[in-house]
Amino acid sequence: MRFMKSTGPTISRRAFAIGAAAAAVAGPRAFAAAATTGESPLGPFYPVGYRGESDFDLTRLKGHARRAQGNVIEVAGRVLDSKGNPVSGARLTLWQANAFGRYAHANDPAVAPLDPDFQGTAKLVTDRQGAWRIVTVKPKFYDSPIGLRTPHIHWDVEGRTHRLTAQMYFPEGAEMNAKDMLFGQLGPQQATSVAAADGAGRYRWDIVLMDA
Repeated sequence: MRFMKSTGPTISRRAFAIGAAAAAVAGPRAFAAAATTGESPLGPFYPVGYRGESDFDLTRLKGHARRAQGNVIEVAGRVLDSKGNPVSGARLTLWQANAFGRYAHANDPAVAPLDPDFQGTAKLVTDRQGAWRIVTVKPKFYDSPIGLRTPHIHWDVEGRTHRLTAQMYFPEGAEMNAKDMLFGQLGPQQATSVAAADGAGRYRWDIVLMDA
C-alpha cells in the first residue's frame, strides 16, 4: 500500500498574522513547554489488512459516482516535536466511523448502515513542514452494544523515534465529550486532543510527539 503525501493546510491571512505576532512576542522559547498530545488506545477497529485507497480525501472513491454521505469537513495540522519543530516524513494512519456512526470493519457490531462511498481510513506522510490535511465527513457519535462514544477520529502516528496513538475530538461536542469515558481518562491532556474550529466545516489539530 502506498502512502500519499498530503498537501499543506490552507491558513487564512488573519490566522497567519495572529500566529506570527504571538511567535514574535513569545520568542524562540514559545514551544519549549508544549504539551504532548494525549495518548489513547487503538480501539477494536484498527484497519488491519485494509486494501482500499490511500489518499487524503476519504469522501470520494475511485470508480464511484457519488460522494460519501454526511457533512464534508476538512481537518489540517502539523506533526511537531515538544520544542515546536516540524516532524517531516511522519507516517499517519487514521480511521473513523461514518456519518451514521459505523466503522467499515468486520468486527463492528453497530446496526447503523455502512456507506459504500466512504473510505473510512487513510494513510498520509507529512511534508517538510510536518503538515498534513484530510477531507472527510464528520463522524456521528458511536452507539453499539459495546458502548456509546462521542464523535472522534483515531490516529496512529509514527515519527522518527516515537509512535503515538491518539483520538481527535470536536470542539462543538464538549457536552458529549465530557461524558465519554476515554476522553475523561485523558485528564490534563484533554485540551491537546480537541481540534480547533477554523471556519465553517474546517478544523485544525496539531499533533505533538514526545520527540522527533
